[in-house]
Amino acid sequence: MKMIRAIIKPFKLDDVKDALLEIGVTGMTITEVRGHGRQKGHTELYRGAEYNVDFVPKTEVCVVVSVDELDATLNAIKEAASSGKIGDGKIFVSNVERVIRIRTGEEDADALS
Repeated sequence: MKMIRAIIKPFKLDDVKDALLEIGVTGMTITEVRGHGRQKGHTELYRGAEYNVDFVPKTEVCVVVSVDELDATLNAIKEAASSGKIGDGKIFVSNVERVIRIRTGEEDADALS
């Protein structure tokens, strides 16, 4: 099993969610995060004063999938999250050793469905 953590632009969340649902990935966790990378923040005007915003608002989408579903899931996220502009985000993939559904005690692949 693999855990995919995708850091995306917040306005792309619905597109990514729809793309994942389309390929059968139903379980996901969404977190509002802030990041600093090549985009390097921006300046905002508030009550006549200019402020430098170093950390840009992003959304983190976290899903766990079987190895068989990995490539399709990565492609769906890449296509849905891409705007072709700087700051589109990153995708991280890591191994998951074990999954347990708390309510039923099901484990691993059975706990994902």
